[in-house]
Amino acid sequence: MKKPHKSPPFQHEQQLLGAPNSVPFSLKQLPNLLRLFSVPQGSPQAKSMESTLQMCDDFNPIKGEIRKCVTSFDSMLDFVRGIFGLDGFGHGFTFLTTTFYNDSNTAIFQNYTVLDDLREIPIPKMVACHLMEFPYAVYGCHSMVGDRRLFKMSLRGERGDIVETIVVCHLDTSEWEPEHISFKALGFGPGMGPVCHFFPDQTNFVWIPSSISV
Repeated sequence: MKKPHKSPPFQHEQQLLGAPNSVPFSLKQLPNLLRLFSVPQGSPQAKSMESTLQMCDDFNPIKGEIRKCVTSFDSMLDFVRGIFGLDGFGHGFTFLTTTFYNDSNTAIFQNYTVLDDLREIPIPKMVACHLMEFPYAVYGCHSMVGDRRLFKMSLRGERGDIVETIVVCHLDTSEWEPEHISFKALGFGPGMGPVCHFFPDQTNFVWIPSSISV
């Protein structure tokens, strides 16, 4: 088996989040941001930037959820500390992300077979962070109370690649928006069933208390 690729999603603040303090992060500043980063208006990248800014400016959480867009390493850690009620980095929480046993650190588009049963990680709290589309790194982080469970799962691709992935299951979807993309994919609506999703790569990760055995 090849050596796994499991680099943390950041080695240093400049590698995680590259937003200078002078760069505004607001939807009303979109025209200025497009000029700053030389992005043509109406282009796919401009639409992605607008979508990210809309989500972050109007980050309305569902019941029991706390959300925040972070544009600095320190603000991410502050958010995690606030959720866990802990002080200090490395002394109370750690992160989990998908591990690839192949020559890449990204998932290859192919069919995958489940190798074993889901292995649950019992957690009192967790914070999930997802990289959003923007010229510099912006993460959407959120924590939710209520019925949700965290798992690890091993997969084998049809090309032989082995992946150990993170899976989050939301058991109570009754407060979710009816137009949520998950309902469109699964063919049901709020409160009609659980929604589980994989964390496809290392730009998506989960913070958990370091006391939890994984």
